[in-house]
Amino acid sequence: MELDFERCYRAVDSRDQRFDGWFYTGVTSTGIYCRPSCPAITPKRQNVRFFPSAAAAQGVGLRACRRCRPDAAPGSPLWDVRADVVGRAMRLIADGVVDRDGVPGLASRLGYTERHLHRMLSAEMGAGPLALARAQRAQTARILIETTNLSMAEIAFAAGFGSVRQFNDTLREVYASAPSDLRTARAGQQPSTGAGTIALRLAYRPPLHAGALLDFFAVRALPGVDEVRDGAYHRGLRLPHGTGEVALVPAAGHVAATLRLTDVRDLAPAVARCRRLLDLDADPAAIDATLAADPALAPAVAAEPGIRVPRAVDGFEMAVRAIIGQQVSVTSAQKTLTRLLLAARDQVDHEAFAADSDASGQQRHGQRGFLSAEELLAVPDSGFGMPVGRRETLRGLARAVVDGVVDLAASVDREEAARGLLALPGIGPWTANYLAMRAFGDPDILLSTDLAVRRGAAALGLPDNPPTLDRYAERWRPWRSYATMRLWRAA
Repeated sequence: MELDFERCYRAVDSRDQRFDGWFYTGVTSTGIYCRPSCPAITPKRQNVRFFPSAAAAQGVGLRACRRCRPDAAPGSPLWDVRADVVGRAMRLIADGVVDRDGVPGLASRLGYTERHLHRMLSAEMGAGPLALARAQRAQTARILIETTNLSMAEIAFAAGFGSVRQFNDTLREVYASAPSDLRTARAGQQPSTGAGTIALRLAYRPPLHAGALLDFFAVRALPGVDEVRDGAYHRGLRLPHGTGEVALVPAAGHVAATLRLTDVRDLAPAVARCRRLLDLDADPAAIDATLAADPALAPAVAAEPGIRVPRAVDGFEMAVRAIIGQQVSVTSAQKTLTRLLLAARDQVDHEAFAADSDASGQQRHGQRGFLSAEELLAVPDSGFGMPVGRRETLRGLARAVVDGVVDLAASVDREEAARGLLALPGIGPWTANYLAMRAFGDPDILLSTDLAVRRGAAALGLPDNPPTLDRYAERWRPWRSYATMRLWRAA
């Protein structure tokens, strides 16, 4: 990735938070690397180098600044929205694929040789997949050191290190401190209580319209899966090594996350999925500037800056929600989904689920996450409560997921995923586009045939005929997914 020195240096000189995560500032005279917004004295030009990733800065021997914590900056919006191989690789690394399957597993998922993948990542990120995964392991380890009372050996393996020695060497190199010193220096922070409970902050680029996110999730909440309560979003997670639950509370400059994990090795994937769920790596300044240039959207952007696209932690869950939501109201879809979930859990563990539910079927204690494709296939006909055609569409989707014909991970090739979905009976363009927007993170999807979108367009004085609206929306590129969210809110 090319970094223009003058532009980067101006961002550093003005301490512009908008560029945090876009690049990292290396200071050769002190041997540290920082966020662009670091409050320290601006370094002299001759002592500055700019890097596209923390791993690239670490690769030349720089350590992380203790003041601005560059490893905790929001992720780059570039990798959040890009659909090419490098963007997909960055999402897979964030989800812990290298830690679980190694570089061969990452290369296999992407369909490239290890050598070619290393070459592409090095050219764009200044570091190969191992170095990028190593930087993430160091950050995960630091979070566990500062927020739990786990032993150092437990933290080393939970963070993905192959040995305690590798863990110690990496943290000394990245933070210029021994792991025990990081724990001593946690400045009175209280460690999380309870086994597998971790509290941390998820940074974002302001502004963030938290109310819009919570409103969106609240009207679509499902018993045992998610709920909005007391200003927090609670939901269950299915993770590589087990299950988890998270409570997300928006605050100034960050989202407070409290994670309860059955296996702490799932910390990095859980954090990556929560960030994706709330669209925390978006660049709202760029998005809102583009949309506000349209006089029809300008008042809405001024009144509600920082609208995000609520995304997904589970692609299969989002696909089932989309199929059931076709041509029905949100309330109707929610009732149908609730019946399906209760029927599925009757098949799996009726007694365990009933113990957590009240007479109305609402779960009292904790969220368990959405059902898997295998669990959906086990539901009898009577548990679906929907027309036969839609039931068979769901089963066809579940079989395709189980057989590996369709991949619904956020890191999937978007065009390939769309082709696979559209080949299934009962799935049309609206469903495929809805998944592209919410499950796969495509920032440029306009659901012009959606009834609520058309109503929102009419309310704003825009054309509500789909072909005409499509032509009009060309001015909103490449942020038409965010325009879709604003049209929904206008409706």
